[in-house]
Amino acid sequence: MFRITKAEDRSKTILTIDGQLSGDSVAAVETCCNQAGLDGRPVQLYLRDVTSVDHAGQQLLRRLAAKGVILAASGVYTSYLVQALTSVGNESRIYGNGSEGAVKKARRLT
Repeated sequence: MFRITKAEDRSKTILTIDGQLSGDSVAAVETCCNQAGLDGRPVQLYLRDVTSVDHAGQQLLRRLAAKGVILAASGVYTSYLVQALTSVGNESRIYGNGSEGAVKKARRLT
């Protein structure tokens, strides 16, 4: 199962993923992120209930972070994965468990 939902506010577009980020869902997520960014607002990709991420999914997350997509995650696995995939030079874009301050504080302590 895979689901992606879109929410917009004045400052950004939020895409939320539930399910597996693998196989055909990788292309769907990339297409949605590219389309969401066309209006010029920042895009946030939130991995809410993601159960698994294959190699293609990991590569996608790296590409999206390099393009400026803000990656966010809930849960231990996806929060760690987002941090591990984007930590080199992208510390300001890493948010885990919906707590931006906690992650930034943890980064300062290490």
